[in-house]
Amino acid sequence: MTREKTGLITLHTAVLLMGLAGLFAKWLHLPSIVIVLWRVLFSCLFLLILLKVKKDSLKLRCRRDYLFLIAAGAVLAVHWTTFMQSIQSATVAVGTLTFSTFPLFVTFLEPILFKEKLRAGNVLSAVVMLAGVGIIVPRFELGNSMTQGILWGMAGSLSYAVLSLMNRKCMEKYSSILTAFYEQATASILLLPVLFFNKEKAQGKEFLLLLLLGVLFTAVAHTLYIESLKYVKVQTAGIVSGLESVYGIVAAFLFLKEAPTARELIGGGIILGVVFYTSIVSARKNADGLKGK
Repeated sequence: MTREKTGLITLHTAVLLMGLAGLFAKWLHLPSIVIVLWRVLFSCLFLLILLKVKKDSLKLRCRRDYLFLIAAGAVLAVHWTTFMQSIQSATVAVGTLTFSTFPLFVTFLEPILFKEKLRAGNVLSAVVMLAGVGIIVPRFELGNSMTQGILWGMAGSLSYAVLSLMNRKCMEKYSSILTAFYEQATASILLLPVLFFNKEKAQGKEFLLLLLLGVLFTAVAHTLYIESLKYVKVQTAGIVSGLESVYGIVAAFLFLKEAPTARELIGGGIILGVVFYTSIVSARKNADGLKGK
C-alpha cells in the first residue's frame, strides 16, 4: 500500500469518527454542557499521555501564548456546547450542516484579523451558503425546535470560525496536538463548575459513552487527522473533511432512524456543494501558485 493510500484511509477514518461524534448528543440524556465537559476532560488526558510518550515539551514560548491558548480554549468550550445543543434541539443533520457553514464567517473575519483582501467570490459563496441555511428552516419561529437548533448551530459555526482563525495563528509556533491539549485542558477547567451545579450526573453506560466520545471520537480522531497530513495534501484533507456532515447524516439515519427532510437535503446539498467547490478552487489556486515558483 502506497503512502498516499495509507494517508487517505487514515484521513477518512478520522473524518468518519468526527462525523459520528454528533450521535452522542442524542445517545446521552445529559445537558450539552455536561457532555462537553467530559468530552474535553477525557480527550485532554489522552493527549497529555500522548505528549508524554512522544516526549514533547509542554512549555510555551511566552506568557502571551498561554493567555492566547486560554482564550482559544474558552471559544472551544462555546463551540462544542452550542454544536451539541444544536443536535439536541433539532437533528444531527441540522447540527452538522449548520456547522459546515463556518467558512461563511471566516470569509468576513479573516480580512479583519489577518488584513487579507475580501474577495467577491468568497462573498458570493457565503451568500449561497446562507441561502442553503434559509432553505433548511421550515418557519422562523423561536418556539420552533428546528429554528432553535439552527440558531444554536450557527452560533457553533461562528465560534468554530473564530477558533479556526486562532488556531491558524497557533500553528505558526506549536504542533496541533500541543495546541489541542491546551485548548481542551482550558475548556475542562472552565466547565468544571458544571459538576457542582448540575443535578444530572453521568452513570454506568453513559460514563462509558462519554469515555468513548472523549478518547476515540475526539482525541484519536484528531490525532489521526494530523497524522494523515503527512501523506496527503492539506487541500485534499479540506475536501475530504466536507464529508463529515455526510457521514453524520448517514449514521443518524442508520442508528437513530433520523431521516433528513427534503428541505435538509436541498439546503444541505447547497451548503456542501459550496464547501466542495471552494475547496477544489483553493486547491487549484495553490497548485498554480506552486507551478509559478
